[in-house]
Amino acid sequence: MAATDGDESVNPAAVKRHRVLFRAIEKRRHPRLRRSDITVTDEAAVKRATKAAALGNAMEWYDFGIYSYLAATLGKVFFPSGNDTAQLLGSFATFAVAFLVRPLGGMVFGPLGDKLGRKRILSITMIMMAVGTFAIGLIPSHAVIGLWAPALLILFRLVQGFSTGGEYGGASTFIAEYAPDKRRGFFGSFLEFGTLAGYVGASGLVVVLTGVLGDDQMLAWGWRIPFLVAAPLGFIGLYLRLKLDETPAFQKLEGGQVKAGEAADAVETSAAADLGKIFTRYWRPLLLCLALVAAYNITDYMLLSYMPTYLSDELGYGTNHGLLILLLVMVLQMCVINQVGRLSDRFGRKPLLMTGMLGFLFLSVPSFLLIGQGSVALITLGLLLMGLSLVALLGTMSAALPAIFPTHVRYGSLSVSYNLATSVFGGTTPLVITALIGVFGTNLMPAYYATAAAVVGVVAVLCMRETANAPLAGSPPCVETEEEAAELVQVQSPRPRS
Repeated sequence: MAATDGDESVNPAAVKRHRVLFRAIEKRRHPRLRRSDITVTDEAAVKRATKAAALGNAMEWYDFGIYSYLAATLGKVFFPSGNDTAQLLGSFATFAVAFLVRPLGGMVFGPLGDKLGRKRILSITMIMMAVGTFAIGLIPSHAVIGLWAPALLILFRLVQGFSTGGEYGGASTFIAEYAPDKRRGFFGSFLEFGTLAGYVGASGLVVVLTGVLGDDQMLAWGWRIPFLVAAPLGFIGLYLRLKLDETPAFQKLEGGQVKAGEAADAVETSAAADLGKIFTRYWRPLLLCLALVAAYNITDYMLLSYMPTYLSDELGYGTNHGLLILLLVMVLQMCVINQVGRLSDRFGRKPLLMTGMLGFLFLSVPSFLLIGQGSVALITLGLLLMGLSLVALLGTMSAALPAIFPTHVRYGSLSVSYNLATSVFGGTTPLVITALIGVFGTNLMPAYYATAAAVVGVVAVLCMRETANAPLAGSPPCVETEEEAAELVQVQSPRPRS
């Protein structure tokens, strides 16, 4: 399904008759590399960029993780009702509200990131996320201000969702454009290391606070503490991002240093991020990205966000016990995720992504059957089976997705497609699964939902092109040493014969 570099519609006979003309066209389309075209990375700068992007991602998922893990408590604080299921649905509906505006945030921040630069927009999204999360911690309860409480909760969830719309696309683009071609998977995996770190921080804090304060104090005021912690985290992330330079790929594009073969696109750089162009010219990669992200996010949110609620509300398992088991699984994932990134650099993105998708396809139902047995050992085994499948996706996706789109529309296209898929499929996962369990009366609905998502994911992976160890589309090669750069020039421009 991958497009070829050449023009398959050209008549071979015509090429034979007009060899000189077609050779000139080919040289114009694929000019030989000069040393000035090749980016030699500064490893210290790559590490700083990776750290800043990963910390922002960690904060994003800390914020969303806190809301997920406190869903039952927040339901009682903001949605008083005699029905526990109604409270939980109200809480998850508010969780889903933030995802409704994520595509809008992606449509605004993504194209701006392609025009104004990745660094500026990522700084803005960091500020908005910190403000939205901190504000939730200050909202009075429904018992104090009535319907204003859920209204304010929804407002600040919308702020969170809008800012998040520009976060993942920008952060993954930032790392991908800084990293050398041969190690993009390794550095990209740190973005999802940040995801897991955010979830671990959120779940760990909730477990500690619940253990120390007890359920009554958590309901009264303890739930506010995790939200208020977001402010200092946000300032640290903002400081790190403001210290960075713009990505080398964007600087070359902005400075007009793109290769001659990309001249036509360079002329249109100022308008290339226009949404109309993204939807009309790049609809095929958009659809591919949508399918990959939908499959990935359903499994991600099902395991990392919804599972504690499933264990406590559907299986009657202790909230803290469920969180502790999931915490263990996530820590194990953090231990191996960078190795998964390395493997994707060595063997390719497609084999690792296919491993994760097939894992969910064949192991989701057995995993939930194990979890349903109720013993700690079997619950842990079931979560581990799904956790290993998920980490194959987590460690690879952040390097695979940015490579789908060319540089001049990468931030915008990735933000739009990623957030549309996340909004429709990811953020609604807890709400949909809770509703399906209520309708069909079976606790295996999460497994069936994850299996269906995996089918879509397998098809999407089959349709994608392998991008490991290759330059990003629309950007010149990015290497680690001057020797590698010289070798590339030598290979493409051999010395003339004497």
